Amino acid sequence: MSFHTAVDVIRTKRDGDVLSNDAISWMLDAYNRGEVAEEQMSSLLMAIFFNGLTPGELGTWTDRMIASGERLDLSGLSRPTVDKHSTGGVGDKISLILAPLVAACGAAVPQLSGRGLGHTGGTLDKLESIPGWRAFLTNDEVRQQLEEVGAVICAAGQGLAPVDRKLYSLRDVTGTVESIPLISSSIMSKKIAEGTQALVLDVKVGRGAFIKSHDQALELATTMVGLGLGHGVATVAQLTSMDAPLGRAVGNALEVTESVEVLQGRGPADVRELTLALASIMLGLVGIDADPAAKLDDGSAYAVYRRMIQAQGGDPDATLPTAARRSVINAPHEGVVESIDALLVGVVAWRLGAGRARKEDPVSAAAGVVCLVREGDVIERGQPLFELHADDDAHLQVGEASLTDALVIGEEKVNNRPLLMERITR
Repeated sequence: MSFHTAVDVIRTKRDGDVLSNDAISWMLDAYNRGEVAEEQMSSLLMAIFFNGLTPGELGTWTDRMIASGERLDLSGLSRPTVDKHSTGGVGDKISLILAPLVAACGAAVPQLSGRGLGHTGGTLDKLESIPGWRAFLTNDEVRQQLEEVGAVICAAGQGLAPVDRKLYSLRDVTGTVESIPLISSSIMSKKIAEGTQALVLDVKVGRGAFIKSHDQALELATTMVGLGLGHGVATVAQLTSMDAPLGRAVGNALEVTESVEVLQGRGPADVRELTLALASIMLGLVGIDADPAAKLDDGSAYAVYRRMIQAQGGDPDATLPTAARRSVINAPHEGVVESIDALLVGVVAWRLGAGRARKEDPVSAAAGVVCLVREGDVIERGQPLFELHADDDAHLQVGEASLTDALVIGEEKVNNRPLLMERITR
């Protein structure tokens, strides 16, 4: 390997030139060992933010992130493995339903998930509202649960792509989160290291998503699909709308309750629609011919969900935490609900206590928002629009003050973006 210095690597990318494979490998490996200073890596991240990475650079960058740690070996399982990753949204509880549903159809679903940050919720935070449930499993426990239950939702182990953990924290405090190459390599390095055979990417676009524009979402989806295919993982991306919250419930225990309703054949139509669409793609990627709608409606998926929760120490029959304080926001006048801003609803749930500003912050299991109306609904003056849940009056008052602009009431129905947008396969 050629001799490199951090300053040489930074200058190369700063000036818009292409980094060699050696330079990328050296920089990431040295940073992981603590030999490259945080401010130097910050400079490189900012240079990448402005100048991007070529497909070749991105491939090498992702390779080195994967190689920085262990890879989970799932090859000995009796079922084919397939996972799903969402880029984050408001009310996005799909993983809680999808993992047991796809397992009920015959696949193994190793769902390594994360926590919420800002206005987007985290799958682990939601499940931790279930008494006794634990997020951290050993690799052997993951493999055993996949074999015996078919689905696991847990925290990614410390050994998977450890350099990504360092880079993610640095990007968060240096304004370099919204970079498509850096987002793509972060997501895909962990998913490839996870050892799954196939992967579906739910790429959110709209007001409540990290990616607001369709073109950027398409670029992100295409980039991630390319990385997956290039590493031997069958990968498909589905672009989905995140203009309005997904489902009615936004908040940890509230979303678990809504997920169970869908698993029992009920629940909001949009949550069911997206779950079934993603399940069909996942099953197709691993060659399983099954009807996921039937598995939702006959109780099979709910039975797997219960076993999945129990296997991780949780009690699926336990009473979930409920808020000490609640209030209702009523419609100021009659009309038609033109839009519900997912970002603002997510921010309100966060201010009520359901989210965190920093990774180490605690979250309230009970706090959140229930959307009592949907886009296109005809409403009367005084009709309840939102129900707010909080642990104390102070949080409740902050949430109430923040919710005034989240819903637009007009005179006629507008054509909102469909939930399921386009699908990217290469």
